[in-house]
Amino acid sequence: MPANRSRTAGWRQCLAQIKQRGGSIELAIARTEGNDMVSGDLLVRCRVIAMDDQGLLVEAPVTLGRTIEIPVGVDLVAMMSIGQNRWLFRTRCKSWYPQGVGSEGRAEVQLSLPERVERCQRRRDYRVETASLDLPSVQMWPLLDPSTVVLAERVNEAEFLKELDGQCEDWCIADDLRGCCDEELLPEVGPGFPGKLVNLGGGGVGLTVEDDYAGSLGSRSLFWIRFGLPPMVTTPVCATARLVHSHMQSDRKIYAGMTFDFSANPAHKRIVVKQILRAIACQQKMQMSRQAG
Repeated sequence: MPANRSRTAGWRQCLAQIKQRGGSIELAIARTEGNDMVSGDLLVRCRVIAMDDQGLLVEAPVTLGRTIEIPVGVDLVAMMSIGQNRWLFRTRCKSWYPQGVGSEGRAEVQLSLPERVERCQRRRDYRVETASLDLPSVQMWPLLDPSTVVLAERVNEAEFLKELDGQCEDWCIADDLRGCCDEELLPEVGPGFPGKLVNLGGGGVGLTVEDDYAGSLGSRSLFWIRFGLPPMVTTPVCATARLVHSHMQSDRKIYAGMTFDFSANPAHKRIVVKQILRAIACQQKMQMSRQAG
C-alpha cells in the first residue's frame, strides 16, 4: 500500500473509535483565500454522536453554557486525535438542528464526510497541504491575589463595550492592546510566560506551554490569562483560569486543561462569552461574504 494512502486510509475507523469512547473532534472556521488578517484560529470541541454515508453528526460546540451556532454552508477545518496522532480534514456544515435529532434536546450539527484526511505534526502547529490552523498566542501570569482581578476585568469590559458601540477602532492593535493590557492595570501576579490556545471547551480552555515554563505553570492553581482575537474582536479576552490538569506531550510541550473562574467577578463571564461568540460569528460572516462575492 502506498505510504500516502496508509497514513489516512483508516480515518473512518478512527472516527468510529472516537464515537465509541464518547470522544470529540475539534472544529475551526476555515479561512477563505487571501484572508491574511486573521491572527488565530479558535478550535472548539464537539462530541461525535453518529457517522454514516450521509455525514458526521456532532454536538454543537458550547462555550461557558452558550451554544455556538454553525450556519449551513460554512466551511470548517476539523481535527481528530487518537493518542499522539493528529489528523486534519476539511468539512462543511450540511444541517443545523437547534433541538437535535435525538432525545437529549441539545443542538447538533451534521458535517460532510471528508474527501481527504491528512496527518499533521503538532510541533509545527497544525498545517497540511489542504488546511492549516494558526493557534492564538496566550499570555499567562500566576495569580497571587484573586481579588485584584476586578479592576482589570472592569476596564476590559469598558473597552469591549466601546468596541461594540463603534467607538473603538484599531487603537487596541496599534497601541499593542493598551488599556486592560497596561502593566499597571494587571492584577497582583507573578512573572508572565507565553502559551498557545489549543482549544475551547464548554467551560474553559486547553493551552500548551513550552517545557521551559513547566515550573511557572506548576507554581499556582490560578492564572490570569489574556489572548487576542483580532481582527474580529480588537479587545483581548482577559480572565482568571484555574489549572485542572496537565501533562507532557510527545513534543515536550506541556498541555494544560484550564477552567474559567469568575468567582471574584461573576459579571465578567458574560463579557468573555460575548467576545468569543462575536469572534466566531465574524469569521463565519467573513467567509460567507467571500463565498457570495
